[in-house]
Amino acid sequence: MQPYPQNWTHVTEFVLVGFAGVREARLLFFSLFLTMYLFTLVENLAIILVVGLDHQLWRPMYFFLTHLSCLEIGYTSVTVPKMLAGFIGVDGGKNISYAGCLSQLFIFTFLGATECFLLAAMAYDRYVAICMPLRYGALVSWGTCLRLAGACWMVGFLTPILPTYLMSQLTFCGPNVIDHFFCDVSPLLALSCSDVTLKETTDFLVSLTVLLASSAVIAVSYSNIIWTLLHIRSVAERRKAFSTCAAHLTVVSLFYGTLFFMYVRTEVASSINFNKVVSVFYSIVTPMLNPLIYSLRNKEVKGALSRAIFLKSWKGQ
Repeated sequence: MQPYPQNWTHVTEFVLVGFAGVREARLLFFSLFLTMYLFTLVENLAIILVVGLDHQLWRPMYFFLTHLSCLEIGYTSVTVPKMLAGFIGVDGGKNISYAGCLSQLFIFTFLGATECFLLAAMAYDRYVAICMPLRYGALVSWGTCLRLAGACWMVGFLTPILPTYLMSQLTFCGPNVIDHFFCDVSPLLALSCSDVTLKETTDFLVSLTVLLASSAVIAVSYSNIIWTLLHIRSVAERRKAFSTCAAHLTVVSLFYGTLFFMYVRTEVASSINFNKVVSVFYSIVTPMLNPLIYSLRNKEVKGALSRAIFLKSWKGQ
């Protein structure tokens, strides 16, 4: 919390510092992050199109995968374009209005929470498929999938309402420089002139609730999956069953590992530079890796991509 200056004015605009320490190599970093961003968009759009066009992938697991790809596109698009504008010195590229900052924070939290719940829904899908295959069609029907996906988006949308409201009630009287590449909670709280105890406590409890609720579903699902796999006598059958959830387990490990580290904390004064590195990992690197993990470790997705490329090549001849 910043102390109130004698003659203070309410902050109406923030300046995003971004990666000020790499000024000499800013074009290199701009090219790197732009390439990663475009690669993320292309990969996730490819997943959405392939699943939508290939009837063999019209199954619950891939239905949830398309929602995950939509989230990844939104997740990166909320932060990366603004960061890129700051790298190349576009007019006002580093500036963001007070309302814009709160909006960015709201949308980023909304999409992050939705992804937590969606990964939990995907874990439930794998649990039913492996542990109760004969009842899979009844328990994971298209109606159930739509309700689960809708619930994930709705609860994700509700998650940041109270934290964002409390943030809007804080006073910012200067300075207005955010030492980050987007409007994250921790650097914003460091600039507030108000008492941030209630806001910090609320953020901690909301983050912990989202992470524990979603990770509990995942943990229970995979505990049952492992128990079922251990009782499969055939090594080949066991390997085949595990291969259907290996990609999801990898994605969960990457996503939850960084989120638990970043957001389950109460201290505002933490290593800002280290937080930036971790933020880059979960907001840029992970969304880029997820489609690769699903496509490289899934024969059906690889087959669908191959058929789509072959069909395009055949039509072009």
